[in-house]
Amino acid sequence: ERSPFPGFNNQNGSLLTQKWWGEMDSTTPIWALVLAFFCPPLIYTDLITFRKSDEEPTQKDPMLDVDGDINGEGPVEATEPPEKMPLGVLRPPRRRDCCGGCLPRLRRWPQFWGAPVTAFMGNVVSYLLFLLLFARVLLIDFEPERPSVLELLLYFWAFTLLCEEFRQGLGSGLGSLAMGGPGTDSHRAPLRRRLQLYLSDAWNQCDLVALACFVLGVGCRLTPGLYDLGRTVLCLDFMIFTLRLLHIFTVNKQLGPKIVIVSKMVKDVFFFLFFLGVWLVAYGVATEGLLRPQDRSLPNILRRVFYRPYLQIFGEPPSTSPISGSLTLPSFFLRLCPPLFLGFCLPLPGALLSSTLWISVFLSHTFGKVQGNSDLYWKAQRYSLIREFHSRPALAPPLIFISHVRSLIHRFRRRRARLPPSPDVEHFRVHLSKEAERRLLTWESVQKENFLLARARDKRESNSERLKRTSQKVDTALKQLTQIREYEQRLKGLELEVQHCTRVLGWVAEALSRSALLPPGGPPPPIPPGPKGGLQSIGL
Repeated sequence: ERSPFPGFNNQNGSLLTQKWWGEMDSTTPIWALVLAFFCPPLIYTDLITFRKSDEEPTQKDPMLDVDGDINGEGPVEATEPPEKMPLGVLRPPRRRDCCGGCLPRLRRWPQFWGAPVTAFMGNVVSYLLFLLLFARVLLIDFEPERPSVLELLLYFWAFTLLCEEFRQGLGSGLGSLAMGGPGTDSHRAPLRRRLQLYLSDAWNQCDLVALACFVLGVGCRLTPGLYDLGRTVLCLDFMIFTLRLLHIFTVNKQLGPKIVIVSKMVKDVFFFLFFLGVWLVAYGVATEGLLRPQDRSLPNILRRVFYRPYLQIFGEPPSTSPISGSLTLPSFFLRLCPPLFLGFCLPLPGALLSSTLWISVFLSHTFGKVQGNSDLYWKAQRYSLIREFHSRPALAPPLIFISHVRSLIHRFRRRRARLPPSPDVEHFRVHLSKEAERRLLTWESVQKENFLLARARDKRESNSERLKRTSQKVDTALKQLTQIREYEQRLKGLELEVQHCTRVLGWVAEALSRSALLPPGGPPPPIPPGPKGGLQSIGL
C-alpha cells in the first residue's frame, strides 16, 4: 500500500523508524528508554534491546547495476563513493564480534547515546532545564548591579544554542537528509543554498528570533541606564522560548497535527481581526468627529479613535474608561447624533463580528481540512524531526559545546593536512541525474514485475492453491452428478408414461378386436427390421 504523497509509504516509514532508533531495536519500550536515559548503567542490561549483527545495515549494500540486473546478471558491487550511495545507506560497517556476532557490551554506550531518539530526549530535557533556569533568573537572580552565577550560566547556555543554530545553518542546511542539488551533498552546496534550506523551516526562524531577542536583551541589560529595557526584552523573549517548546509535540501522532491546526487558525484569525479593525477605525473616527469637534490634540485623538470602540465592544462604558473626559457639544444636532450613531452602528459590528457563526465560518474549514489529512501532516512532521536529529550531535546543550569544539578541531586538522572531506558522512537522500533516475525507475519497474510474477507462481504452487483447485474440481463433479440424477428422474418418468400408454393402446386394440367394424383376419404382420424392409413391403 502506497501513500498518494511521495516519501510517505510504508517502506519509507519502516526506514524512518529504523533511522529514529539507530542501533537499538524499534520494539524497545519507551519506559525502558526513559529509565536507561536517567540511569545509564541500565544500558548494559537486557532492558534495552539492540539489533543483532545480521540485522545491522552496512554500507556494503550494492549499488544496483540496472542494465545487468535487467539481463538477469543481478546487482554488482558499488563503484560510487560512500557519500553517493542511494536511499537507505546507514552507518559504516562494524567489525563483528568474535563470539557469534553478538554485540559487545562496551559498544552499547555509544550506540545508545548516538541514536536520534536518545538525542531527542536529551534535547527535550535540556530545553526544559534551560527554561527553568531562564525563569529563575528573571524572577529571582536578575540583579541590576552585576550578573549572578546563574545568569552567567544562562548566557553560556544560550551561547551554545546559538552555536548549534550556526552549525545547522552554515554547516549542513537542514541536516544530512537534505541535499543541496543534483550530484552535490549539503556540505558542498553553496552558502546561499544552505541558508535557504535552513530558513525554510519555521522552527529555525523561531530559534533565530528568540536568540536575537536574547542577545538584544542581554546587551540592554549590560548597558548602564537600559536595565529595565533589557529586563522587558528578556521577559518577552522567554515567551518565545516557551512557545518553541511546542516543537516537541510533533513526535506524537495526535498532538502533532494540532500544532498545524493552531498555526493555520492563527492565520485565519488575522483576516477576522482585519475586518474588525476596518470597522473599528471607521466607527472611531466618526464618533470622535461627532463627540469632540473642538479637540486639536493629535495624540489624544488617535488614542480615543482606537481605544473607544475597542473598549465599547467589550462592554466598558465611556464614562468609566480612562480616555473619557468632559464633552462640550455646541448644538442640539450634535448632542442628538452621538446616541443615535452609537445605538445604530455599534451593535452592528458586535452582532456580525463577535458571533460564533463568523468564527465557525473562518475556522471550521481549516480544522476539518487539517484533521482529515492529519496522518499525512504527522508523517511530514515526523520526517522533519528525524531529519533534524539524525545529524545533530548526541550531547545536548550546554554540553553540545564539546561536540562543536571537537568538530572544529577535526575540520581544522583535515584542512591543515589538505585531506578530502570525511567519507563517512551519512546521507539519507541523494539527487540523481536524469539518466540515472531513468535507469533507476526502469529497474524498479522490472523488479516489480518480477516480484509480481514470482508471487503469482508461488501462489499457484502453494498448498492452499492446490486445495482450491481440487475443491473447484469436486464442485464441478458434484454439479455433473446432480445433472445425471435429474436425467435419471426424467427417464423414470418417461418410462412410466410409456407403460401407461402401452396399457391404454392394449385396451383399445382389444376393444376394436371385439367390434364388428373391423374385417376378420386380424392386423397385418409387423414390418421386419432392416433398411430395405419398407421398400420390399410396397413392391419396389
